[in-house]
Amino acid sequence: MSDREIHFHQTTTSTPEQFIAALTDYLKVHQRGPLQADVTEGSGGIWERLHYDWSDPNCVIMRTTDSNTWGGASGHVYSFARRPDGRTDVDAVVIREGKNLKGRLLGFVLRTIGRGVLEKAFNNSVKAIEARTGAVRERAAS
Repeated sequence: MSDREIHFHQTTTSTPEQFIAALTDYLKVHQRGPLQADVTEGSGGIWERLHYDWSDPNCVIMRTTDSNTWGGASGHVYSFARRPDGRTDVDAVVIREGKNLKGRLLGFVLRTIGRGVLEKAFNNSVKAIEARTGAVRERAAS
């Protein structure tokens, strides 16, 4: 494990397919294909353009292709493991390599005192995806 990596784990009632479908919602999508997308996301003056690749149904790789803060190997990796009980284990790795002073300082903050903020955002995303997929299941059942 690199000192640039931040790891999270959560178990969800959503399937890997539902989780993947939700990942690009509400982002500025430049191009989208059946197994990949090119998007821009960010807030608070920090943005990054990412190439999403979900050609492996058990993994989504998001590589930073441009950013005002992040460079190098920056990005995210979500890995999915289906459980016998129908739930899914989600492992997330956030890789932050600052490309300038702002990025290096922010990367240090995220790996230390800011880790809790990232973890809360990850947990909230999982809950939002569950709520969305729960509503879809309820509509399909009726």
